[in-house]
Amino acid sequence: MSTKNLSAEKRTRQNEKRRLRNKSAKSAIRTASKQVVAAAQEKNAAEAKAALQDMIKRIDTAARKGIVKKNTAARKKSRMQKLVNKLEG
Repeated sequence: MSTKNLSAEKRTRQNEKRRLRNKSAKSAIRTASKQVVAAAQEKNAAEAKAALQDMIKRIDTAARKGIVKKNTAARKKSRMQKLVNKLEG
């Protein structure tokens, strides 16, 4: 480490930590939404509802932390909710 750019080096370390945290959260959202779609394709309403609740929780947390934008979160939740509602109706 050079003494000249300590703050820049710290910023680089922080950015890398945040990037990995954000990547993990986005990946978890994608995995959860795939589980909702899979359950919906199998016509398993109970499993789809449970997967939807998990997905909504993950999306809301990510939106609150600024990992995904608020409108993106709302759009994803709405689309999945419509998919699950088709199973019941």
